[in-house]
Amino acid sequence: MAAVATPPTTPARRTAVTAPGPARRRPRLGRFAVNAVLLAVSVLYVLPLLWMLVASVSDTNSFRLKLPSSLTLDNFDAVLNVDTTYRPMLNSLLLCGFGTAVTVVASVLAAYPLSRYRSRVRRPFLYAILFSTGLPITAVMIPVYSMFVQVNLIDSMPGTTLFLAASALPFGIWLMKNFMDGVPIVLEEAARIDGANTMQVLWRVVLPLMRPGVVVVTIFTFIGMWGNFFVPFILLLSPEKLPASVSVFTFLSAHDQTQYGQLSAFSLLYSLPVVLLYLLLARKLGGGFALGGALKG
Repeated sequence: MAAVATPPTTPARRTAVTAPGPARRRPRLGRFAVNAVLLAVSVLYVLPLLWMLVASVSDTNSFRLKLPSSLTLDNFDAVLNVDTTYRPMLNSLLLCGFGTAVTVVASVLAAYPLSRYRSRVRRPFLYAILFSTGLPITAVMIPVYSMFVQVNLIDSMPGTTLFLAASALPFGIWLMKNFMDGVPIVLEEAARIDGANTMQVLWRVVLPLMRPGVVVVTIFTFIGMWGNFFVPFILLLSPEKLPASVSVFTFLSAHDQTQYGQLSAFSLLYSLPVVLLYLLLARKLGGGFALGGALKG
């Protein structure tokens, strides 16, 4: 009877698993390198914010980042007035709020047929939308300005709001369509069997399930409009109609008289609406698409 030999590879495998070596050190070195790069990038982002925070409460008007000799709120007192902060912030809220609402509603109505129906013009239209998302706004401002002059919409808040919404619409449609593709069609078919029409299906079935997508489009659209300087600077002429993104230009000077402390204080106040919007809507982003319970039964 032939003897059964033990495979000689077992001790080698056991030794390779139990013995420490360079293979265990490589993941640690990789994690250390990744953490070091992330820390360096974080420092690059934090330093300008730290400079802005320190300069807003500093008693000296200096371009350098250094600790102030004493803390003061005079910079905030200087910018908290109607002409500098209150009216421009109200104009920004009106422009960006209504522009975001128009963009989100139009994006939902345009993304639904692109996501659910098939046609010959669907793919070319999607390519046109994708091309429009990368088109710089400066490339179209000259013909837009000429058109606004001809239709008498220069220095018009509603006209500027509609143009901001139109410029943000391609990106909103593209994002909304991708989110809408994740909603199962079987839920719409069940609602249609129950007698729901297209608008009822869209409002009662699709939108509740893609609420995180609507929140994402809302936040990105509002942030893009809130920081837009070029469009209102060109289309709005009256000082009382200028938003905060344009009024920040008044703190800059070509004669080395820039008020860095007041500029930093205004920048902190200017950032508050975006932060508040994110904090209000961030809770709706955590759950994702609530499709688990909807597909049961």
